[in-house]
Amino acid sequence: MIDIGISKMALIGAVALIVIGPEKLPRVARTVGTLLGKAQRYVADVKAEVNRSMELDELRKMKDTVETAARDVQQSIHATASEFENQWSSATGTDGTTAASSFESASAVAPAAPSYKHPGKNWRIKRGATPQWYKARAGVRTKALSGAARVARYRPQKFH
Repeated sequence: MIDIGISKMALIGAVALIVIGPEKLPRVARTVGTLLGKAQRYVADVKAEVNRSMELDELRKMKDTVETAARDVQQSIHATASEFENQWSSATGTDGTTAASSFESASAVAPAAPSYKHPGKNWRIKRGATPQWYKARAGVRTKALSGAARVARYRPQKFH
């Protein structure tokens, strides 16, 4: 980077004051500041783009390694499963029938399970999970009164 100290800035300012003149110097300084700001933003955008592309490359490499590891695991599982099926068929002495077909034949002989029956609860009645005896013991009100009923119930009695 360019090393610009206070003495160099003062020298540049003095030369600019002489060359440009005191009337045009503020406008030129604003223009130079604006251009420097735009240049800094452009450099920051370029740096951010380079960083994003580097991170994207790293993520692609990581994705490739994860995919290869998953493929290896899948292949080892398939190999182990086929080996297990071969050992199972040799141990059980089956004649080439699969477990699914033997299950289907067994389920055809067994009686069918009863179908699902809805319990038929009355949806209008709300049943809480807290038992009534607990609510009574704890002093929880189980019945709500309307405003008019509350006034009628708790209105002081008149003496006749």
